[in-house]
Amino acid sequence: MPRRVLTGTVVSNKMDKSVTVRVDRRVRHPIYKKFMTQSKKIAAHDAENSLEVGDVVRIRECRPISKSKRFEVIEKVGA
Repeated sequence: MPRRVLTGTVVSNKMDKSVTVRVDRRVRHPIYKKFMTQSKKIAAHDAENSLEVGDVVRIRECRPISKSKRFEVIEKVGA
């Protein structure tokens, strides 16, 4: 199966070798037909501890690393 690749913003880097990434997506309301922004916070593996809060990163689904980490950081896209 293909692995999901998502783009998000780092909101926390206080953990060791881990970051919290907020992934936003725009969905259309089924009744009102307006677009809403929904977000989800995902814990991702950052082996080098090189990311700072506010960095835009791409994360990829991987094997379970811990209880909550199911994603790993592929690359830093922007600041």
